[in-house]
Amino acid sequence: MEIKKIDYDFSVCKVTDYSQVDIDSEYCFIGKTDEEKSLVCITDYVPDNAVECDNGWKAFRIQGTLDFSLIGILSKISTLLAENKIGIFAISTYNTDYILTKKENFDKAINVLSNAGYQVI
Repeated sequence: MEIKKIDYDFSVCKVTDYSQVDIDSEYCFIGKTDEEKSLVCITDYVPDNAVECDNGWKAFRIQGTLDFSLIGILSKISTLLAENKIGIFAISTYNTDYILTKKENFDKAINVLSNAGYQVI
């Protein structure tokens, strides 16, 4: 399985609304519940109406389109990283999964996955 590194810095935010979110940015993940409006975006695109923001994230994705019948892909990766004391922020889209780690853990995460047999591109 291939892991593709994404060459941007990311931020995880809470926003008051989505009116200032650059939805056309290359990477923009939004989530809404009854309690909050969340945004994960490239750090350069954090909107002014972010009420909380955690900067310093790097990301990679599981390359290719994952069929919904595939089981345990995210679990295997998150377990490997957890065993190596690397925290994650996971995002699933229709096609695939994205995993973010703090910048200071990113190279270690990539090495752990590479050593476990994942091809990193």
